[in-house]
Amino acid sequence: MDPLIVRLAVLDTCAVSDALDKLGLPGAVVGISALTGPAKIAGRAVTTKLGAPLPGLPKRHLGAGAVMASTPGDVIVVEHRGRADVSGWGGLLSRGAVRRGVAAVLVDGACRDVDESRALGLPVFARTAVPVTARGRVAEHSCQEPITFASVAVKPGDLVIADGSGIVFVDQARAEEIISTAEDIHAREQQMAKAIDAGRAIGEVLSGDYEDMLKREA
Repeated sequence: MDPLIVRLAVLDTCAVSDALDKLGLPGAVVGISALTGPAKIAGRAVTTKLGAPLPGLPKRHLGAGAVMASTPGDVIVVEHRGRADVSGWGGLLSRGAVRRGVAAVLVDGACRDVDESRALGLPVFARTAVPVTARGRVAEHSCQEPITFASVAVKPGDLVIADGSGIVFVDQARAEEIISTAEDIHAREQQMAKAIDAGRAIGEVLSGDYEDMLKREA
């Protein structure tokens, strides 16, 4: 298995987001959460971009290209610019994704067939759920090309972690640096948690050192 994904999976989105803050990098997503129950996943992004039907687009259902491009452990990331009035993902796609071993699906917009995806055991993160079909309303504009997901630039192969707190992307070009920084933050917070559990005063544990943890190095 990809060693970077193994290391990322040990962390949580909060530690990775903190690492991005410390390094002055973007990547954390706001406003998208798990719709199919608690889930924690880490993998590499397979991207797809949705938009209005236009002449000359591929004659395939939206998302099918991303499913076909995925390998076990990948995370399908769907750009739909926050559109909430029509679905950008559905149950048949979820079935195909599960067959390919996809770890999760992230949609910057709405999805449908939430109960079906939940029954399949596929984590789906989206802005909301709607029953309205994409047929005739939405088309796939691209697959496995750079996209924008909730203001974050995402390239195919970038790393992503998602859990109950949200979603964070990790640029593959700086993944080692970001994950190493997150590991350091995680280790320090684990020591703080142990101190609190041992009865040390929380005001003492969360002292000035805690507030300065994310200061960028000169």
